[in-house]
Amino acid sequence: MEKEPLLMLPGPVPMPERVRFAMSRQAINHRSAEFGAVYADSVRVLKSAFGTANDLFVISGSGTAGMEAAVANFCKDKEIACLVNGKFGERLYKISQRYGKAHEIKSDWGTPLNLAALEERLEAGAQAVTLVHNETSAGIKNPAAEIGKLTRKHDALFIVDGITSIGGDTFEADAWGVDVAIVGSQKCLAAPAGLAAVSVSGRAWEQLTKNPPYYLDLAAYRKSAAGKPMETPYTPAVPLFFALREACLIIEEEGLANRISRHQKMAQAVRAAAQAWGLHLFPKIDAKHEYANTVTAVSYPEGVKDDDVRAVTKKMGIIVAGGQDHLKGKIFRIGTMGAVGAPEILATLAAMQFGLKKAGYKIKDDGVGAAAEVLG
Repeated sequence: MEKEPLLMLPGPVPMPERVRFAMSRQAINHRSAEFGAVYADSVRVLKSAFGTANDLFVISGSGTAGMEAAVANFCKDKEIACLVNGKFGERLYKISQRYGKAHEIKSDWGTPLNLAALEERLEAGAQAVTLVHNETSAGIKNPAAEIGKLTRKHDALFIVDGITSIGGDTFEADAWGVDVAIVGSQKCLAAPAGLAAVSVSGRAWEQLTKNPPYYLDLAAYRKSAAGKPMETPYTPAVPLFFALREACLIIEEEGLANRISRHQKMAQAVRAAAQAWGLHLFPKIDAKHEYANTVTAVSYPEGVKDDDVRAVTKKMGIIVAGGQDHLKGKIFRIGTMGAVGAPEILATLAAMQFGLKKAGYKIKDDGVGAAAEVLG
């Protein structure tokens, strides 16, 4: 009997049966009270996960659509300081180049951001700052709270990609001074891909561009969401909204604090396994930066080929991620997000441990046992 593969990626992630079944029902009128209730339930839970009382909307589009909506609506023709230490920081920078005068503040992937250079750019007149909170390409979590203080000090807008942290790690949009935050549905929320949620502060609304994009016009989303029933301005991906609502209700039932604790413990277990094996975690952190809690990036030892290791895990029905772009073949990444726990983590680590051995690496110590100690 062929089984579904276990996706241990930094998104997409395994979806609970409730979420999957929610998509299988008959279509409904997206201008109905029934759809409005689905949307309202999702927004209620998402505001809690975002840590915000601000307006929040759901767009039928991926997380990248949310990123573009944030920049296009509020940063047109502005001086934008873009913090980059991984692939998704680069993406925000590339989007920013299309709408304003973007300045890349670049660090090597997985290394601390240059906050001194950010302050210099703010003093020189930058009007907006973009940040990826949790950079999954490199497994590093960036100091959003501290960067938020800098942006407020210089009265700049603060746009944060929380796509792989919201719903799985601490995110406090209001406390950190985040003006626009974004999440993607297929990450820590454990919903299907294809939706992005965006929160918008009052400060951001005051700086709304006069000529926003048509489909990603957040003022149009605000107007439609204010109606009774709550609506989207254009036809939404209704089956995905059904699934998102179910995923949000699961978050509410588990309790956000419990969910965050579970994600943190899973990441600690993966880190413990990697260290027991004698491998190095890829990110170079400091007092301000942390290891990501929704994905762990591990450097391969000399002579071990990525394709050899992950071919073994794939044969066992477990899919983990390799490196992206220039890190391809140099690291592997294990996602710890969404609807997974100790059984999935231990199975993944057992497969990786075997894969490393098969690829010729001499394991220093039992990583599965080390992980079990953390999870037990």
